[in-house]
Amino acid sequence: MLRMILALAFAAVAGSANADTIEERTTPCFACHGERGQSQTENTPSLGGQQAPYALIQLFMFREKLRTFEPMNEMAKPLTDDDLKTFSDFIATLPKPSPPADAGEPARMQRGQALAEQNRCNSCHNPDFSGKENVPRIANQREDYLRKTLAEYKDSTRHGYDGTMADVMQGVPQEQIADLAYYLARVR
Repeated sequence: MLRMILALAFAAVAGSANADTIEERTTPCFACHGERGQSQTENTPSLGGQQAPYALIQLFMFREKLRTFEPMNEMAKPLTDDDLKTFSDFIATLPKPSPPADAGEPARMQRGQALAEQNRCNSCHNPDFSGKENVPRIANQREDYLRKTLAEYKDSTRHGYDGTMADVMQGVPQEQIADLAYYLARVR
């Protein structure tokens, strides 16, 4: 199923080069990242509400294969520098994800909040976790994606453009990553 979605997305990207508007050009993005950037796909981030500088850096890293995830590397490969800027600016206009209707289990929320405070997540990602400049929005991101990404920073299988997240995650025990992701996905 994933291969079919990717094949359709690649075909759409090829056609999107001739599209007139950014809305038409980004249609393939929403095949995986969800309508208006609100992902419904497992381990795929919501793009809505991301800061333009952060989105620009990520798209550049995918294009240059400094960050490897083959579908994204292929999608970003034909993009010019102007395209990267246009796409990242558009991503920043998408609505931010809403917190789940379920406010979360109080004990898990408290553990996650304590971890976020202890590790100063609110310092780089803002007190409301909305992100800033080249730091991503993590508030209300998909829980599975957060859990996966935080674990990858911890085991050094995901590399950022600096070592900050790897350093931060070294102090978070593996078994506590789930509570941190749970909290961030539901923060209000």
